[in-house]
Amino acid sequence: MILTVTLNPSIDISYQLEDLAIDTVNRVIDVRKTPGGKGLNVARVLNDLGESVSASGCIGGELGDFIVHHLPETIEKRFFKIAGDTRNCIAILHDGKQTEILEQGPLVDPDEADGFVNHFKYILDGVDVVTMSGSLPAGMPDDYYGRLIRLANAFGKKTVLDCSGNALKSVLEGDDKPTVIKPNRDELAQLLEREVSKDVDDLKAVLNQPLFAGIEWIIVSLGADGAFAKHYDTFYKVDIPKIEVLNPVGSGDSTVAGIASGLANHEDDQALLTKANVLGMLNAQEKTTGHVNMANYDNLYQKLVVREV
Repeated sequence: MILTVTLNPSIDISYQLEDLAIDTVNRVIDVRKTPGGKGLNVARVLNDLGESVSASGCIGGELGDFIVHHLPETIEKRFFKIAGDTRNCIAILHDGKQTEILEQGPLVDPDEADGFVNHFKYILDGVDVVTMSGSLPAGMPDDYYGRLIRLANAFGKKTVLDCSGNALKSVLEGDDKPTVIKPNRDELAQLLEREVSKDVDDLKAVLNQPLFAGIEWIIVSLGADGAFAKHYDTFYKVDIPKIEVLNPVGSGDSTVAGIASGLANHEDDQALLTKANVLGMLNAQEKTTGHVNMANYDNLYQKLVVREV
């Protein structure tokens, strides 16, 4: 069983316009409303992959109920109710561009934050791998992911953390380390306050810094250039073929799904990295975020190259 945690989920609303006009009325051609948040994308892709998956996080109000009712029935729902309302995140698609309007989300009070920790401890039973994705809601301190990782580690669970900014920095500087982190180059640059190039030697130097000590896997997304990874003291470069990209949103979440699946199934390094990157690419080939067409999996799998560097 893989548990996905989304502490600040949303209802993702997509408005399709022919063009966006400011300070006047815009008529929507097409609208889609789906359960959103990075961890819920992870859960959907794991479900497409055929994995046993459970989804958790903090939800509230009618929008929280929408999430529960609109996730696939085959995903186990283990959400924690809070008083605040789950947020909306709006994407306006126009002129080949995407303009996003993102609500901050509900305020989680200290009692609710403590309540989720207790809930999390309860639902760890029977879980092999935990993924933790996305931003923290208002009211949760920067070290909150560290609290969850401490519990997961105490129960012998593998953890995959996909976050950025102060939340990631707090975990890296803390005593409780996840099994895997999955930053991209921009997130590394923000964290280190310096440019991070695609050069192998520079990436090696970055990932060998003391800040990343104690983390088993570091997998860096390089976009169209594939990925760079460090597993213990071994480095890998993942080379990927060119594909037609329809919607790159959620590809990082799909990669997290592949990492979690690889860990849960005790796959070797090459298999884990190949699966993770194939799923990220499959998501980019679909219009729907957090969805992969497994019919194309095997063909793409054969085209990736994972090499030790």
